Amino acid sequence: MDSADAPYVHVHPPKVEYFDVVGLTNTDPKGFVRPVDEYRVEPWGLYMARPSDHQQFDYLQSWLLPSLGLRASIFHYLPGHVRDQNYYVDVGEFTPGDDVWTSVDHYLDIVVRTGRGFDFLDADELVEARVENHLDTATADLAMNRSVRAVAGLAAHDYDLDAWLSSLGMPTTWRPRAER
Repeated sequence: MDSADAPYVHVHPPKVEYFDVVGLTNTDPKGFVRPVDEYRVEPWGLYMARPSDHQQFDYLQSWLLPSLGLRASIFHYLPGHVRDQNYYVDVGEFTPGDDVWTSVDHYLDIVVRTGRGFDFLDADELVEARVENHLDTATADLAMNRSVRAVAGLAAHDYDLDAWLSSLGMPTTWRPRAER
């Protein structure tokens, strides 16, 4: 199929999410407010752990990493929905606040399989978001550059997200499944 025959991908505006550290809530892009079990603020990022009412997973842990433009997450999938991934990494803009952090998703995602590799997702959405003026050229370029740096860092550390982040002075810790 040549590009003239490719299906048109209509994309939504960037998804915005809020992390109320003081109120212990997380407001998703659709406006649903969910309770958070734990927020941990570090000089380099924000950790969140919360239950989920999603049909495929029941718990979510994330690290927002503003200087990298990344959000790394672990989804605790329910039986029958388990995926071959250790981490799901979103590319975007993550802005710390005194009480509330904000994220703006820039479409690109990286699925990390520790020690085995990665999948790069949604480049088509990034391109269409640029075409539809949801992102300016500088923001689209920044998103692509952030994803390339992330993949290079992961590859240099055998696709071990925690090892790569630790090498950058960002030691990540996660709740064991039994502690949720």
